[in-house]
Amino acid sequence: MAHRRLRRTTALAATAALALAAPALAACSAVDKALDCAQTATTVSNNVEDLQQAVGDAGENPAEAQRALDQIDKNLADLGDKTDNADVEKAVNDLNAGVKNVREAIEQGENPDITPITDATSELTKVCSP
Repeated sequence: MAHRRLRRTTALAATAALALAAPALAACSAVDKALDCAQTATTVSNNVEDLQQAVGDAGENPAEAQRALDQIDKNLADLGDKTDNADVEKAVNDLNAGVKNVREAIEQGENPDITPITDATSELTKVCSP
């Protein structure tokens, strides 16, 4: 009888521990996602600075602008795979559209407008701030 009571007490304690740990683990997951988002937003922001510099030189070296755009694409793909936040997804979609437009302008030998990219990067930074 004492053995059953000990087993039941142990099972109840383990169940209680799991019940208490589950929200904490979910909170940690949310914090991890927010930190990943913030880190990616910072990286994208740095990539956009590189893009601004490269766009200024795009007439002389369009490959540099393409490399900056490639890096932004990679970071956005990584972030898009990690988030389920609608605001983040909208900012990522806006950035992707801006990157596409800048690529097309460079390919056509035009002076690209990166304002939509810088605006979307600001929005991404805002929504990813922990």
